[in-house]
Amino acid sequence: MTLAAITALLAGLVLLVAGGELLVRGAGSIAAAAGLSPLVVGLTVVSFATSAPELAVTLQAVSAGSPGLAIGNVVGSNIANILLVLGTAAVIAPLSVKSPVVKRDVPVMVGMSLLTTVLAFNGVIARWQGAVLVAVLIAY
Repeated sequence: MTLAAITALLAGLVLLVAGGELLVRGAGSIAAAAGLSPLVVGLTVVSFATSAPELAVTLQAVSAGSPGLAIGNVVGSNIANILLVLGTAAVIAPLSVKSPVVKRDVPVMVGMSLLTTVLAFNGVIARWQGAVLVAVLIAY
């Protein structure tokens, strides 16, 4: 690695941490101002904001003719979010999972993971199947 690459990586990490702090504060303010629960804001505003980098990387990978990188990015990110991020947070402080929203959303997450697995089973996720996935998100 070159010094420029290491510097860029470190600068990106610093900006990521600072951005995460701003995102949490902003989301909390939105929840309070709108009278929404922090969980609902997390399931909407925060989830879309934190998915933006995966979307950008995935679109760049597909545009560059690297669909394997695109799939690996999405699958790896979801595995890391569930196991690493949620697991680490629970190690730091126990997470209460009593909300009816979580009881609804976890089965949706599992169902959409299964649907995506079925769609990808033949080795290709076609355009129309991608449109179905986006439509399901909009309906959700």
